[in-house]
Amino acid sequence: MEHRIEIAAFGGPDTMQWVGVDLPPPGPGEVRVRHTAVGLNFIDTYHRRGVYPVPLPAPLGVEAAGLVEAVGAGVEGFGPGDRVCTFGPMTGAYATARNILAAALFRTPDAISDELAAASLLKGCTVEFLVERCARVQPGEAVLVHAAAGGVGLLLVQWLRHIGARVIGTVSTAAKAELARAAGADRVIVTSDEAIAPAVRDWTGGEGVRVSFDGIGMDTWEASLDATARRGLVVSFGNASAPVTGVALGQLSAKGSLFVTRPTLYDYYREPAERAAGAARMFGLLAGGVLSVTVGQRYPLAEAARAHADLEGRRTVGSTVLVP
Repeated sequence: MEHRIEIAAFGGPDTMQWVGVDLPPPGPGEVRVRHTAVGLNFIDTYHRRGVYPVPLPAPLGVEAAGLVEAVGAGVEGFGPGDRVCTFGPMTGAYATARNILAAALFRTPDAISDELAAASLLKGCTVEFLVERCARVQPGEAVLVHAAAGGVGLLLVQWLRHIGARVIGTVSTAAKAELARAAGADRVIVTSDEAIAPAVRDWTGGEGVRVSFDGIGMDTWEASLDATARRGLVVSFGNASAPVTGVALGQLSAKGSLFVTRPTLYDYYREPAERAAGAARMFGLLAGGVLSVTVGQRYPLAEAARAHADLEGRRTVGSTVLVP
């Protein structure tokens, strides 16, 4: 019997249950994957809380790496023993093994370990589309990264530095500030010590940044608006604090004719060609040493509830891996 984490109701980490499941043979178009490493992401907490509603009862998790054990009818390109990874969009990654559509899988490159794939695939591909296809950041541009010591934040800082942007990051503690600086941030704001927008304006000579990458949501929304330059772009890509609601378009005008987007990874990784190109770009930078992923903590998969509590309590750094 296999095991997985699922919820029967939306709520806190205490709603997560470790249950046994009988896994049938993979159906048409499906692949059975035995997980060796599972990634933890904020989207998992959104599914658990009902911010992004899923049908109940629901298995949790979107990101994992492992080995193909069997393939269903009509599957081409994958066979038993192949190393694969996925970032969803279907849930169910918090499992010892599962059946998943072959179309949702990527091949794990030889140079990338399963743990590294599970720690980097969703976050790395998120950064790829945010920087290169959504915001289209150019060399020399000033950019703000909120939560710069988090899993996505550290990768954003490294990627932006690689392409020649000037990076200012926000963090909650002095210890996290050191991580952001080590990743390449030119200026780091410890939010308990100074206000974000005035510090950004001071660092940019009053101009503000061309792009603000905001994965926190409501708590940093006003700061992002105030820190972004005239005709700049606010990329609101997460709800770590709470979703941004009640946006008044007139406010964007008053702040300098700003642009705002609320993108999702799956809209930028929709077609097979863009999926392949985006993942190849990310894995190439990872294998080449441009990107360094910090696995700050590991938890047994059965203790995923504790991992969720630590993630939401801002007690984690870098990426987190759940071990089946």
